Amino acid sequence: MSTPGSGTCPYHAADTEGVHWNPDISYGGYLELDTLLSCQKTRSTAHDEMLFIVIHQASELWLKLCVFEVEAAMARIDTGDVAAALKMLSRVSRIQAQLTQSWSILATLTPADYSRLRSSLGQASGFQSWQYRQLEFRLGNKAATLVRAHQNNPAAHALLTRVLHEPSLYDVVLRHMAKLGFVIPADVVERDWSQPYVANEAVQAAWLKVYQDTDQFWELYDLAEKLVDLEHQFQRWRFDHMKTVERIIGYKPGTGGTSGVAYLAKALELSFFPELWKVRTSL
Repeated sequence: MSTPGSGTCPYHAADTEGVHWNPDISYGGYLELDTLLSCQKTRSTAHDEMLFIVIHQASELWLKLCVFEVEAAMARIDTGDVAAALKMLSRVSRIQAQLTQSWSILATLTPADYSRLRSSLGQASGFQSWQYRQLEFRLGNKAATLVRAHQNNPAAHALLTRVLHEPSLYDVVLRHMAKLGFVIPADVVERDWSQPYVANEAVQAAWLKVYQDTDQFWELYDLAEKLVDLEHQFQRWRFDHMKTVERIIGYKPGTGGTSGVAYLAKALELSFFPELWKVRTSL
């Protein structure tokens, strides 16, 4: 993918192959700041509502980049270009760390502060974020019931229905391992992608072979550790999300009819790449 240039300011970018320098474009024009900065519309007189809006809008932008990088990494792995995918997955982990840090900013919102803006949210809930759900599906947490929350948004519903029935990141990785000659069962390589992945002993044995001879299988070993880091960061984000919600609203139900902290705590039990965690006990 071409970029405007290597400089921090796009209008200072030098001409490169595939990139045409436009002397008339400004920083604000390139980033469409007039549009972007007009999206923060408060619905109450509560001072902290601006914080609430900016945190969640910024998170959606980071989620957009996460989805972009994960899907690009999947495409690279599918063609055997693992080296390029490694950088993309590393970037996603760093973005996740940034997302986790945002909870510490939102945690400056006290229960009293939140109560002043709560009514302005109506039934709006993070549970309705289709980008988060798209990322979660790509990482392997598949569940058809999670698509139902988007029935009133036809475009989002169609997108998530499609992604639900496509392979996850881990599915693509295991298919790549099968191409390399590792013993990956046929019902793992080709299965109903809409169902969550179930740990498999043969897959764990294949990863054990990788971890026991990292010199021979360095690229796969590096890929495995990138996946572990990605899930680790995702779980840190989930945990901090849960604790921030608990700190602000306690155990009251969340907006949009969710169970709040109880739902978030349950999500911490999920694992995207189970054999990569289990194999550590076998080494």
